[in-house]
Amino acid sequence: MAMGNQHPSISRLQEIQKEVKSIEQQVTAFSGLSDDKTYKKLERILTKQLFEIDSVDTEGKGDIQQARKRAAQETERLLKELEQNANHPHRLEIQNIFKEAQSLVKEKIVPFHSGGNCVTEEFEEGIQDVILRLTHVKTGGRISLRKARYHTLTKICAVQEIIEDCVRKQPSLPLSADAHPSVAKINSVMCDVNRARGTLIALLMGVSRDETCRHLSCVLSGLMADLDALDVCGHTEIRNYRKEVVEDINKLLKYLDLEEEADTTYAFDLGQNHSILKIEKVLKRVREIKNELLGAQNPAELYLSSKAELQGLIGQLDEVSLEKNPCIREARRRAVVEVQTLITYADLREALEKRRALASAEHPSLAAVWTILGHLSEIQEEVLAFDGNRTDKNYIRLEELLTKQLLALDAVDPQGEEKCKAARKQAVKLAQNILSYLDQKSDEWEY
Repeated sequence: MAMGNQHPSISRLQEIQKEVKSIEQQVTAFSGLSDDKTYKKLERILTKQLFEIDSVDTEGKGDIQQARKRAAQETERLLKELEQNANHPHRLEIQNIFKEAQSLVKEKIVPFHSGGNCVTEEFEEGIQDVILRLTHVKTGGRISLRKARYHTLTKICAVQEIIEDCVRKQPSLPLSADAHPSVAKINSVMCDVNRARGTLIALLMGVSRDETCRHLSCVLSGLMADLDALDVCGHTEIRNYRKEVVEDINKLLKYLDLEEEADTTYAFDLGQNHSILKIEKVLKRVREIKNELLGAQNPAELYLSSKAELQGLIGQLDEVSLEKNPCIREARRRAVVEVQTLITYADLREALEKRRALASAEHPSLAAVWTILGHLSEIQEEVLAFDGNRTDKNYIRLEELLTKQLLALDAVDPQGEEKCKAARKQAVKLAQNILSYLDQKSDEWEY
């Protein structure tokens, strides 16, 4: 059928599909919950389009019926994706962890900014635990989950940073109002800034319904204008005092832009993050070195050069900028563990070969520890080569082998030999580290 003679029903279906297509990206990237305004808006638009599609008259024609069916299927697919994004188990997990953080803030931080005594160690430990658990929430590469995790982490880390800055900083005592007419105004603004800090924390954590980011931004901007209007020329001490309060206001204003910044810069997508790319580059070289060591017929020749290069890679990881992002911090930590595990493997292999070459007499208990270390070295080689998850039979077998070696070490009687005690302690630590590394390799974590 020529375009100019296209049936009106087909044209209408194409218009509807174009409208549906225009919001597809919003649906795919939706990171909220089913009670969010954006969710309800997108759901309403898609449902309306379904009704529009259903109202198109096919006149019993097969091509129009097929076109209507395809349009309905595409719209239903987006509705389903929207629902899945909002109700995904890992999205709900993120929300439940965030609620724990909200409870901590309500209990420990809001009272602090209302005249409470201090921020407790319990809060600091609790918020750190929340951050760690959020970094371990699996996203499976879904944009919606990555955004949700990033937004949640950004808010909680911002609160942590505000509190740490407030506690760490030695606040200037208000200057005497007798020193200069402007001092009384600066003192008043400083009190308002302290109250605004508490309001900002409550806003970031969603525990305040009486304030909005826009209003708080206006309040802070007004306080800044009040300070700028003060004449403090020739009074260095007062000017520095004002400067300190201005810096505090600027810090608070920066936190109000977190949500918008995350959406406009795609900061949640760490796949192209400069720090992550550096870490990935290091990991690529680590994998190459590992394959060289595991595949070499005479790996002893590679130990020295490999360890030197691996130490250099740790130096490169130390230089990676964390960008105040706990996911980058976790990615770097895991990369360091990868490098250190390979260094430990080379060290142990080297030590075992030197011991075989010397073949000197030694205490039976120490000999027993060395025998177990030999077994651990063989198991560690398998763990390094392991590439599965915790449901794999090989994972269970390796875990059982390592547990068996720990029990064997526990059965070794040092008989008062200090050298044997130290060797057994190191062997236990090694076995535990291999177990931890096996867990890390199989937990399917991704940034």
